[in-house]
Amino acid sequence: MDKRLTEKQRRELLVKWIAPATEAEAARQERAERMVKAAIATHGAFAELDITVAAKGSYRNNTNARADADVDIKVQLNRPVHADFPTLVNWARRQEILGKAYGGPWRAGKLRLEVFNALEEYFSGPIDADHNIAFNVPAVAGSRPSMDVVPCFRYLLYTDFNCEQVHEGTVVYAKDGKEIVNWPDQQLENGREKNTRTGRRYKFAVRVLKAVENELAAQKVIKPLPSYFSECLIYNVPDDILTHGTFDDAIRESLVHLDRQLGWWFGDCGRGMVEPNGIKKLFGPGQKWTVDDAQTLAKGAWTYLNYG
Repeated sequence: MDKRLTEKQRRELLVKWIAPATEAEAARQERAERMVKAAIATHGAFAELDITVAAKGSYRNNTNARADADVDIKVQLNRPVHADFPTLVNWARRQEILGKAYGGPWRAGKLRLEVFNALEEYFSGPIDADHNIAFNVPAVAGSRPSMDVVPCFRYLLYTDFNCEQVHEGTVVYAKDGKEIVNWPDQQLENGREKNTRTGRRYKFAVRVLKAVENELAAQKVIKPLPSYFSECLIYNVPDDILTHGTFDDAIRESLVHLDRQLGWWFGDCGRGMVEPNGIKKLFGPGQKWTVDDAQTLAKGAWTYLNYG
């Protein structure tokens, strides 16, 4: 590793890293969201449709590191609704809940095409459509950050035979055919509650780990990881560890806990860890990261922060 911090440097950077966006940065982020809303609202193909446009991810949850300036925005078509049921729920019951099978044009390909058209018309410039999930709208210095715009559908997951218990989220159909379900509202609510329980240290710690991940990736100590992964790891740190001693103590003990939880001797190799939405397992098929990635990040952070 190219660099390890002194204790003085570490303490100074902890203060710097926990700071949220400045007023100017926040204004640019809010402007980006307003512009995407305007792009969708003025696109003729979306007239009369029930669409929700909203920020999601670290910007909405106020866990973004200062270096991660992009804004994630969903364009969610609410009807037709997409849903999954327990296997034993028959077709008649499903139809009773959802209504007749949808036969209209608004499927994944159509939604993706029209979101692209709306962005291209409104922003009058090149829109990056090469990504598997999102469209990227480039930043304009001093005006707006870059935006990742995700076309998605409203999604309902029924978890019991009587269809009385339901989770509401979003489903994205990627270009490669994969189906990706997200739970942004649950992530937001759980994050707020944990942040309150820990005296705001939860979101402070998330920003710190994201900043460290950025530095380690820049040094090529680790491969770049999604910023959301850092949020996921800190979410699995118990509240009493995050509130332990000074904030420096809390970061140190959080890394110790993660190292143990991810191992097989003291922990369960991460099998009990979940995303901040509380629904989705952190590790498993379809995830962008592995237990090895988590261990490498935790150990790299320990070394870079020079905890011993």
